[in-house]
Amino acid sequence: MAIPSHPAKVLIADDEHLVASGMVAALDDLGFEVVGPAGDGAHAIELCKSQQPDMALLDIRMPGTDGLEAAKVIFGDLGVPVMMLSAYSDPEYVSMGSDIGVFGYLLKPVSRDQLRVGIEVAWSRWLAHLEQDGKIDDLKERLEQRKIIEQAKWIIVKRKGVDEPDAMRMLQKQSRNSRKSLIDVAQSVVDSDSLLGE
Repeated sequence: MAIPSHPAKVLIADDEHLVASGMVAALDDLGFEVVGPAGDGAHAIELCKSQQPDMALLDIRMPGTDGLEAAKVIFGDLGVPVMMLSAYSDPEYVSMGSDIGVFGYLLKPVSRDQLRVGIEVAWSRWLAHLEQDGKIDDLKERLEQRKIIEQAKWIIVKRKGVDEPDAMRMLQKQSRNSRKSLIDVAQSVVDSDSLLGE
């Protein structure tokens, strides 16, 4: 499976509602699938766990868990590359960010073109980082697994008549109850669907 030249699914976290909705509209316009917006770092972490975006765009200053704290978990634990957004060009933020998996930095207000270019640059930096660490195969496997999970989710949507978030919750619940990984549960849904046919 080829590594995509740009991310498909992007999470937005910004506590300023107008800024967040403007970013969502711009990303939507550029053809990205948008997750969020989250209003704080804790919510951004939760969305990353449940929605598995390819990249997270986080405002630095948010209530509770700020963007840099959230980035530590989102990149450190979940392996999702991060791009920071800020109204401040404080060099301290920039150097702190580069230590914790921040691959890009945009100053607000951000135009649609700046967003497009910023994401492309951050993504290529992240791919270079993976290659350096020999983790390209991990990414390929994760993308492959996400395809199977998406497939299983839509099979449940179709067969059970539920919406997408409910289908995901059903998969996660089955995973917990059976003590099997989410990918194993998803694979069995896909396999049984192909056996049943239409």
